[in-house]
Amino acid sequence: MINISEVIETNKMIEQENLDVRTITMGINLLDCADSDLEKLCQNIYNKITGLAKDLVKTGEEISKEYGIPIVNKRISITPIALVGGTACKTPDDYVEIARTLDRAAAELGVNFIGGYSAIVSKGMSRSDELLIRSIPKAMACTERICSSVNVGSTKTGINMDAVRLMGDIIKETAELTKDCDSLGCAKLVVLCNAPDDNPFMAGAFHGVSEADAIINVGVSGPGVVKYALEQIRGKSFEVLCETIKRTAFKITRVGQLVAQEASRRLGVPFGIIDLSLAPTPAVGDSVAEILQEIGLEHPGAPGTTAALALLNDQVKKGGVMASSYVGGLSGAFIPVSEDQGMIDAVEAGALTIEKLEAMTCVCSVGLDMIAIPGDTSAATIAGIIADESAIGMVNQKTTAVRIIPAVGKVAGDKVEFGGLLGYAPVMPVNRFCCEAFVNRGGRIPAPIHSFKN
Repeated sequence: MINISEVIETNKMIEQENLDVRTITMGINLLDCADSDLEKLCQNIYNKITGLAKDLVKTGEEISKEYGIPIVNKRISITPIALVGGTACKTPDDYVEIARTLDRAAAELGVNFIGGYSAIVSKGMSRSDELLIRSIPKAMACTERICSSVNVGSTKTGINMDAVRLMGDIIKETAELTKDCDSLGCAKLVVLCNAPDDNPFMAGAFHGVSEADAIINVGVSGPGVVKYALEQIRGKSFEVLCETIKRTAFKITRVGQLVAQEASRRLGVPFGIIDLSLAPTPAVGDSVAEILQEIGLEHPGAPGTTAALALLNDQVKKGGVMASSYVGGLSGAFIPVSEDQGMIDAVEAGALTIEKLEAMTCVCSVGLDMIAIPGDTSAATIAGIIADESAIGMVNQKTTAVRIIPAVGKVAGDKVEFGGLLGYAPVMPVNRFCCEAFVNRGGRIPAPIHSFKN
């Protein structure tokens, strides 16, 4: 039974502590849209998406109004398009036509993003996969609401270094084609290892082949709520700290569970998962970095940062799984630079480097996220960064990712402006030593020995 004190507490979390439901994401299976005729394929895709998701935005707004819970984004994830377009698409430009169709459907529905302009190439690339990947720069340049992802490795299969090397080139080309808006196209492109099937967060969202025909996933955030709770227990022991984070994560997840079940009922679409991820925004007080400072660090990047982040991530997951039987996706703490004012401040203070961020990704959700680097960084260096992050995911049996922006015309110390939820970012220096001979070897890095489980 919900009592009045819990209602008051939840209202306070929403009104004063930036609690929100970050996204309602409808996952849609497009496999039955496949056709050998490109025009028919595009029409099938458009009809299915606009048919199933026609009430998504309206339903989200109605639930938000009725329950007083901010629902920031309404999004769609789809079957990886490389699996859908293989018969019809003979060139990268054919895939670009699908991207335009998806963008048109997103605009018609009023959703923020469609994720799933994707390929899963962790062991090898089909002809269709390669065509889609080579189409990404142009697709990102000519659309507004499409997000793209490429999964290049997994614990079971190892790392596809041919795909990693190709993605270095693709990211550079995407940056060049979108240089007039600070290489914004790269902010909608992520390279993953161990991508989950049920991730509602962009840019890595897609509707996995193991999913139902359509599902509703909800992504909940709330770093401001956690920060406020920790302000009340300053100086207390680690036991008190951990219990406080767990209890707070439990309450946040219950809000997401309510929204997910209500959206599922109203839309007539099965409920998938709750993703409890402490995903920051540029808003003041909505920062994972500030949580780490409240735990006791002067700035993220200081000694103890990795331990503090590991503690935070673990307690968030423990609280979440007690609140819902269907916690999934990524669930933990995101550490994007551009979307977190505290992280930006740490970079500008000299406390946080790419190398330290990489160490932090060993214990948190996702990986090197929304990091701007000098525009003259080579494709080989970008590929090396992707390989390093993929290795962390592969060996540790976790999802890792790289969303990196080589900002054309920018040097270390400059800033790039993306606006809205993506915020702005300082351009961070990268290691200038060469790894080209390594990434050019070709082939696949084998899976680790602990992957051999049946």
